[in-house]
Amino acid sequence: MNNDLQATKSVIKRDGSVTGFDPSRIRIALMKNAIDVLNVTGGHANLSQSVRDLIDRIVEEVTRKVLRNQSPTVHIEDIQDQVELALMRAGERALARGYVVFRDKRAAARNESAAQVPERTLRVTLVDGTLVDLDKAALISEVTARSAGLDVPAAATIVERALMQCYDAIPAAAVRTALLLSVREQMEMHPDATYLAASLRLADVVAEVAGKALAPHEVPEFYQTGFRAYLRKGVANGRLDEKVLQFDIERLIAALKPERDRKFDYLGIETVADRYLVQVDEAIIELPQWFYMRVAMGHAFNEINREERAIEFYDLLSQGDFMSSTPTLFNAATCRSQLSSCYLTTIADDLESIYGGLKDNALLSKFAGGLGNDWTNVRALGSHIKGTNGKSQGIVPFLKVVNDTAVAVNQGGKRKGAVCAYLETWHLDLEEFLDLRKNTGDDRRRTHDMNTANWVPDLFMKRVMSGGDWTLFSPSDVPDLHDLFGTEFEAKYTQYEADAAAGRIKLHKTVKADALWRKMLGMLFETGHPWITFKDPCNSRSPQQHVGRVHSSNLCTEITLNTSETEIAVCNLGSVNLVAHLVPGADGKLEFDLGKLERTVGTAMRMLDNVIDLNYYAVAKARNSNLKHRPVGLGKMGFQDALHEMGIAFGSQEMVEFADASMEYIAYFAYKASNELAKERGAYSSFKGSLWDKGILPQDSFRIMEEQRGFPVGFEVKSRLGEKWDELRTSIQKYGMRNSNCLAIAPTATISNIVGVSPCIEQSFSLLFAKSNLGGEFTVVNRYLVQDLKALGLWDAPMVADLKHYDGCVAQIERVPEQLRAKYATAFETDPAWSIEGAARRTAWIDQSQSLNIYVKGASGKLLDKVYKLAWTRGLKTTYYLRTQAASSVEKSTGRVGQHNAVPVTGSQVAAAVAARAAPVDVAPEPEASGPVCMMRPGDVGFEDCEACQ
Repeated sequence: MNNDLQATKSVIKRDGSVTGFDPSRIRIALMKNAIDVLNVTGGHANLSQSVRDLIDRIVEEVTRKVLRNQSPTVHIEDIQDQVELALMRAGERALARGYVVFRDKRAAARNESAAQVPERTLRVTLVDGTLVDLDKAALISEVTARSAGLDVPAAATIVERALMQCYDAIPAAAVRTALLLSVREQMEMHPDATYLAASLRLADVVAEVAGKALAPHEVPEFYQTGFRAYLRKGVANGRLDEKVLQFDIERLIAALKPERDRKFDYLGIETVADRYLVQVDEAIIELPQWFYMRVAMGHAFNEINREERAIEFYDLLSQGDFMSSTPTLFNAATCRSQLSSCYLTTIADDLESIYGGLKDNALLSKFAGGLGNDWTNVRALGSHIKGTNGKSQGIVPFLKVVNDTAVAVNQGGKRKGAVCAYLETWHLDLEEFLDLRKNTGDDRRRTHDMNTANWVPDLFMKRVMSGGDWTLFSPSDVPDLHDLFGTEFEAKYTQYEADAAAGRIKLHKTVKADALWRKMLGMLFETGHPWITFKDPCNSRSPQQHVGRVHSSNLCTEITLNTSETEIAVCNLGSVNLVAHLVPGADGKLEFDLGKLERTVGTAMRMLDNVIDLNYYAVAKARNSNLKHRPVGLGKMGFQDALHEMGIAFGSQEMVEFADASMEYIAYFAYKASNELAKERGAYSSFKGSLWDKGILPQDSFRIMEEQRGFPVGFEVKSRLGEKWDELRTSIQKYGMRNSNCLAIAPTATISNIVGVSPCIEQSFSLLFAKSNLGGEFTVVNRYLVQDLKALGLWDAPMVADLKHYDGCVAQIERVPEQLRAKYATAFETDPAWSIEGAARRTAWIDQSQSLNIYVKGASGKLLDKVYKLAWTRGLKTTYYLRTQAASSVEKSTGRVGQHNAVPVTGSQVAAAVAARAAPVDVAPEPEASGPVCMMRPGDVGFEDCEACQ
């Protein structure tokens, strides 16, 4: 332990006195508890070595957490909370329960004694150094007012708990912190406490902006009176574009809705306050509703009816029906309005292009853009360099520089720079590319901070399925392969293989396709990279295949746009909140309010289209491409919340149908909105010759892809809107589309926190988990689960303890009804094939792609093989992260996993193999050795280098 750090830590005792932190006290308490629970006679000397080791680990863990806390003081109750949690996480339920009982008895004794003792008086140190008595009644009154309508403990209880954190002469700001911490502690048992915590955090923000604390009833007036001054201050300090002062400010002030601040939960307002509100000299000058209005104004700069549109955009954002992407929220209406989310580049095979691409990466990353780089064109290791008569070092040394550039240019200090490198599966450097994220080997050939992704052609998957060979080439010898797809690619690739066999291509390597596939999956499991993305579906379904090729996806694998040496693809993102568009139907069941959804999508598409013209482009190639094709990426979030609201289990056919229906509705309204914008503003310039122009909509291209492949995807695309699609198809051919691409489901990790819903299409990975920020840790619990358990009288402290023990899962908590266990099965308890099936139905309607994480429990090569082959067979364009659960967690929370159709892995005829529907197979992970999964077999490429095998 760090004795110097320990010396700086003080512990606030229950009587308010302060003493030094002493880890030995934790050890003594744990030993006494173990002796009592385990009925050990003869004292601590007779405790078993395993119990002693456990106590040592817990003391070390709790001490480490205490020392990491940024506050110089910590309350004794907080230390005991950490001890209790550590016992639970260690799986020692008996010891944990004994410790809880011990604490309860001591608390009861203290309460009894406290009744006989006069209440202590605390003094507060004001900013000017003045000492005043702490006004407990005022705190109770404030908490009471902020708690109205919320299911939280009594205000007096919350304040009492806060005062336990206080000591005599405590600074006034520390009292506010103690009050917030007291509320945060209640979030575990009372999910509504998140809104009370948000209200208190908002009060701090208001005080910082106003220069003094305001009572809740004073805030709405300040919202009105302070708005104009905020705009002027932002402009004067170079933070806001002076165009904001050209609006009818009074009209915008009248449209502000301060009461919408109540929509924020604690995580939401923390996210907004920490990252998005405008600051001057590190002090916040912007309130949350001003933030929404500022973003709305930034979208409306070029509108004819600026105020009307700004208010329309503000309403959409502030009600949480739609949320723009992070770069847009950062920079809208600022002096450098870089509003786009994603940039895709292709690197050509010469130094000028390579280092030009590195410069582009730096410039784009500086202003919060996420990057996807296509490196397939760059020649492989050992290739001849004509200009110097030397040999190339391949792509790896350059990727090392890309990695370091991403670290160095960290998006203006607001978030880490991020880039993903893509490489097509036939590239001769592929095997080294697979190893880039390993923690072993030559660190000069490792990239620990960047992402990587495989760009996989259909032919490779067919060779894997049929057990065929696969040849790796240098692009300098096969320069046209990267631009080809489908039958043209297969014909040319086969010709190059013949040339290599005949000796006409010297630099090549032939491997077994399934061996390379296993190495790809094994490395994906071990390092999380490279991700698996599929080249042919991205190109055969691209509306823009008449003017170029999709050479890669982006940082998050949802964007599929053309790139070239002259064009950097750009995409502008935002997401619809599904939950906000559900209403009770005639039968009482929830259904979509299609009228509201159409209005939301229509307004959102207008906002996204506006971004294209308003955006600051750090690179000319990005500007030219974006103005020419005008792609946008409307996505969705709150998918898991919608399922909870509707009572649908993620692992069910009902989920698949909901995924299908929700995507069709959004797709129809988005394409219709783009068509309407084309009528108003004109079609994008490269519309002629596109699939849109030919009357081929995304669901039509899905069927065409299926026919071109020569085997079925395994399901039929069915429409719920019937003739409306035919009418829209006719209108598009007549008037065009404003945007070459309209839909892309991005991860939404941060903006979903703002709205307070689950990210994009993600399933919950835990029902109870800890979040951390500068103030420490706080617990987030699934509010839908709490509501259902409360209705059954099952929500209590033991249930919370059980949830902690089982890593936020209910599968093994016997008193939870089976129906709720199914409804609230987490991602690691659900057959991953369900995620693929839901994504497959969505992809039929999407003109780009979706960020699809794959969740796998345990270590099973067979499962990975089946899941990723299923993804390809079902016609998915891309997948994203592979999320895996540790073996120790698997043992504690093994859920019931449903059966699913699996893709066969062998067969001499590919078409017959993938078309044949296999008998239902349980794809649950099989019990295998813990640790990194290995897909390698003796004789496979790279077997001799595999640490797991050797």
